[in-house]
Amino acid sequence: MAFVRSAAIALVATGLLAGGCSSLPLVGKKTEKVATLEDQLGIGVNAYLWRATLDTLSFMPLASADPWGGVINYGWYTNPEAPNERFKATVLILDRRLRADALNVAVVKEVRDATGQWVTADVASQTSTDLENAILTKARQLNLANAAR
Repeated sequence: MAFVRSAAIALVATGLLAGGCSSLPLVGKKTEKVATLEDQLGIGVNAYLWRATLDTLSFMPLASADPWGGVINYGWYTNPEAPNERFKATVLILDRRLRADALNVAVVKEVRDATGQWVTADVASQTSTDLENAILTKARQLNLANAAR
């Protein structure tokens, strides 16, 4: 009985030691990390959402961008066809995965009042959703283009 027990312990110990030796053929696991776009760019959020956000909202002035925190702030944008209203946006990318719930767009609108001062105005509820959908569509296109390479 003692011999069987000693042999079992030796077998387990040998297996554990050999399992850690990845240089032996067919022993241990060699895992090569496939570099994702996030790893290549060195950012802390989904790179497709990040790039798609910058591309989609490129018409607005970029105020600040934090690729590790996933926050992109845009400055005031005034459409030349509507000079009495302006918009700014903040985009939060909340995940490293390409998911619809990993994106949040907040839009602020101001209009000029009778005295010429800027005052906060309501933004159509669909505006943020439309921007999120446009960013997600662009991110999916970037993902597919990268997968085709």
